[in-house]
Order: sequence, then structure tokens, then C-alpha cells
Amino acid sequence: MATTSAGILMYHHSDAGLVVLLVHPGGPFWRNRDLGAWSIPKGELGDGEDPEAAARREFAEELGIDAQGPLQPLGQVRQRAGKLVYAYALEGDLDVGRVRSNEIAIEGPPRSGRTIQVPEIDRAAWFALPVARHKILAGQQPLLDRLERFRTSGSWSVDE
Repeated sequence: MATTSAGILMYHHSDAGLVVLLVHPGGPFWRNRDLGAWSIPKGELGDGEDPEAAARREFAEELGIDAQGPLQPLGQVRQRAGKLVYAYALEGDLDVGRVRSNEIAIEGPPRSGRTIQVPEIDRAAWFALPVARHKILAGQQPLLDRLERFRTSGSWSVDE
């Protein structure tokens, strides 16, 4: 059965137009990957956990900073491996130099039976939408479209 996650797409306006905050996963598998590897800060829901609460929890765990302010639903997307992601938009600004990720245990090297600790994310960065479209995982690209549609129409109506 596919897992379910929730996350937050933080955005603000800059001289470059609309910019979004994306995170790069930590660990050796992702070390040399860039285009199509970035994500919104997100993580798995616990049993019976509210998606918005999970999105706020994951944002704090991955970035070390609480998500302050009202969240606007961006709907759901299904990633290539089947994971369902509930996403929310949050207008804000965050100093990526202050980001402090939690650590997770992974098997390393693969099939070795050994466990290593790696940061869940190794960095966060702000990207203008045209660049973000190349950086973000393919399954999450519709979230950028929905955010842009809102900025154009002023309506948080989500077509899933």
C-alpha cells in the first residue's frame, strides 16, 4: 500500500517574481542529484494524523523552524512511486542559512545491513518558479502550477 505524506510549499514575492522554498534530500543516494531531486518539506502521516498537523510537524523537523501562519490547501498529488502527498501553501520568508534538519537512519551502503545517520535534508533554497519547475520532483510539479494559478486568479480553488 502506498504511503501518504503531507508538506508545505512556502512562497513569497521577490525581485525575481514568485519564489518557492524547496529542500534537497540528504544521504549518499541524493548527494550528486539536482534536477528533479528537490521537494517541498514533507513527511509521512502517522495513523489518524491530520494532514495539516503532519505538514507543520514535518516542516519543523526538516527545517528546524516552525511554520507560522495560515495554510492554504493545494490539494493532493501522487508521486511516481505511488506516494500520495497532501500539500499546503504558506506565504513567508525563511533564512535558509538557519535551517537545521533532523537526522534519519538509513541502510548504508545499500544491502549492507549497516545503519547510518544522515540529515533528512542537506540543504534548502529559494527558487523562482521557472527554475523550481526543473528542480522539483516531477510528481510535485502540479503544486507549482496550482500556486501560480492562485497568484493569477486570487482563488485557492484546487482542481485535482
